[in-house]
Amino acid sequence: MTVVTRFPPSPTGRLHIGSARTALFNWLYARHHGGRMALRIEDTDRKRSTQEAIDAILDGLTWLGLDWDGDIVFQTRNAERHAAVAKELIDAGKAYHCYCTPEELKEMRESARAAGRPALYDRRWRDRDPADAPAGVDPVVRIKMPQCGKTTIPDLVQGDVTIANEQLDDFILLRADGTPTYMLSVVVDDHDMGITHIIRGDDHLNNAFRQLHLFRAMDWPVPAFGHIPLIHGADGQKLSKRHGALGVEEYRAMGFLPEAMRNYLLRLGWSHGDEEIISTEQAVAWFDLDRVGRSPARFDLAKLESLNAHYLKESSNTRLVEMIVPLIETTHDVSIDDNGRTRLARGMEGLKPRAKTLLDLAQNAAFYVIRPRFPLENAKAAKLLKEPAIAILADTAAALSAAVSWKSDDIESVLRAFGEEHDLGLGKVAQPLRAALTGSNASPSLFEVMEILGPEETIARIRAVPGVLPNS
Repeated sequence: MTVVTRFPPSPTGRLHIGSARTALFNWLYARHHGGRMALRIEDTDRKRSTQEAIDAILDGLTWLGLDWDGDIVFQTRNAERHAAVAKELIDAGKAYHCYCTPEELKEMRESARAAGRPALYDRRWRDRDPADAPAGVDPVVRIKMPQCGKTTIPDLVQGDVTIANEQLDDFILLRADGTPTYMLSVVVDDHDMGITHIIRGDDHLNNAFRQLHLFRAMDWPVPAFGHIPLIHGADGQKLSKRHGALGVEEYRAMGFLPEAMRNYLLRLGWSHGDEEIISTEQAVAWFDLDRVGRSPARFDLAKLESLNAHYLKESSNTRLVEMIVPLIETTHDVSIDDNGRTRLARGMEGLKPRAKTLLDLAQNAAFYVIRPRFPLENAKAAKLLKEPAIAILADTAAALSAAVSWKSDDIESVLRAFGEEHDLGLGKVAQPLRAALTGSNASPSLFEVMEILGPEETIARIRAVPGVLPNS
């Protein structure tokens, strides 16, 4: 048997973090077993489904590196097929027309609640003669569910889960206008697409019991189910925006790398020993549902940032430059030329250890391509550019102008000799220099920064500090 999983997002909003994890688990399970993952857009909610949401979902999956197999299936295009299956069930005596009015259904629910019973449909039209149908009422089509006994699902994550059949009502297959319901559409599409494994959040577990009986009613093979616990916030509460329940595109905009997101989502509810850093290749080799926990995973932004920092360090300098250049250009309204890109690439080794996200990296790297503007916005750096630091900077510029070599070690030697000559500790020389060159009180190694900037740019930036040059 070839394993076939599916990811079936509803295009009524963005690809949020929980859905992204579901997609990842389906993708990994299929890849681990040498199978396929299908993508189905469940767009039956026509009022809320949008092309913008579809585009965002596809873009999010592509960014995460979760490719699907075959053409995308759009559920609404199969509506006639769904309705035909409902008719087959009616003809086989496994479904029936229900002529209850909205008022009757409301009364039914209220009576059940008053009696302390579940508000289920009471099956009053299940065995009734259609000749008794009231005039002017368009019927819905309901499936005949078992009325006694129990149903057990051997769930690949939850284990055996059992429910009494009396808790399952005769749910609707076709609405009064003839359109198929979600429950019918999902089962028909899963069968027609050859889905062998349904991996999804455990909020769908109740649906599984209804869908299982629909598969059986059609004498179709029942896929294996695996229901994954949902993601909670760090406080144990249901995940919300305040915890980080954002769209994938927002994490991308926050400067997270796709490989870091994959690694983090993988570890939300799944484990392989004590491994924390898990490459995609390792994940494909190791992933299976028997290692998915049964308790809700907890989202922790600090852990995601830590993982992202690791993957930033592991990324090539060239790749990172290509990713941060647009961020710097947009933020500062500049155009970065080849010389600027070269500086950024040379400076990347010193910058990467100081960043958690691409936004951090872009912010910290900007000084390589943008000269500080005075007065400095950084208050701590601005304090470093007051007398007697201004006089020290002027003398430092003169000493640097005479430097024979512009390697970081040689620059350090020049500055140390300058400090000794003027009875100054290295800090008294280096701190105002860092502020003048970077506009900040913190940066990678000052000597490395100066080597990358080059002698002309370094001295030009020192002399641009107000007060360093006479009458400036």
